[in-house]
Parts: sequence; C-alpha cells; structure tokens
Amino acid sequence: MRFLQHLLTPHWWAVRAFPSGVLRQIESAIKASERQHEGELRFAIEGPLPLPALRTTIRKRAEALFGQLGVWDTEHNSGVLIYVQLVDRRIEIVADRGIGARVEPSQWQGICRQMEQSFRKGGQAEGAVQAIEAITVLLAKHFPPRGRNPNELPDKPIVL
Repeated sequence: MRFLQHLLTPHWWAVRAFPSGVLRQIESAIKASERQHEGELRFAIEGPLPLPALRTTIRKRAEALFGQLGVWDTEHNSGVLIYVQLVDRRIEIVADRGIGARVEPSQWQGICRQMEQSFRKGGQAEGAVQAIEAITVLLAKHFPPRGRNPNELPDKPIVL
C-alpha cells in the first residue's frame, strides 16, 4: 500500500500544502530562532519518496537526509533537521550528537506529534512555526548564544 501511495502521488500534489508564502514564514521563523542560540535548523519537506528510499523507515530516511544536507557539519555539533514526509504524513526531528546528549528523544517526539496534529487540521504554517519556537526554547537552554554565531546552514526550507 505504501509503495503505491508514493508511486501514484504526483510531487506537485504532495507539496501543495506548502506554497511559497508558507515557506517564507518557516524561513523567517528559522532566522529568528537562530539569533537566540548556537544551533542550526534545517527544514526539509519531501513528497513521494524515491523508490530505493521506500525500503526504509521514515526515521532512517530523515537520518540519511541529515547527512546529505550537511546538517551534521556544524561547528558545535548543534544541527537539527526537521523532516516532513508528506505522503506518509510523518515528521521526524534528527539532532546532532551535541544536542542529542542534552535533549531527550521524547521532547523531539512531542514536537513532531504536535506538528502532525496541526498539519492534519490544515495548519502547516502554524504547526511549523510552533515547532520551530519549541525547538528554539530547547536550543536556547542548552546552546545559548556566545559571541560570534555564523549562519552555517541555509534557513530556507528545502522541498525535495
């Protein structure tokens, strides 16, 4: 069933809930967030999966993208990927080892489930911005800004 959903879902249909205005809101939220901590956020939205990726879990796909998008490659090991899989209607957050040592997985899972609830109601912008705000609180607590804070990853969400 999952295979058919991904095979038969056109990319444009899957990503229609994230028009340019919503993507700009997410980008603005990331820019504002990163001024409050030393973490680096990356937001990735994916429609139908490529066929080889269908053999793996959503979590494994998110972890693969974490590497492919270079989220792991930050100075303080403080990268966070928010991955939205539209066809499967799942969200995963992958945090670099510097953050993973300080933030419980249950906290990330709670943020993911809240986003999923907002998305089910059609609140993509609100759900994404609220998630970014929740992540900001966690990162500001564990990675407060300390002087020079370069922007190491693009703030613009990527649509795969």
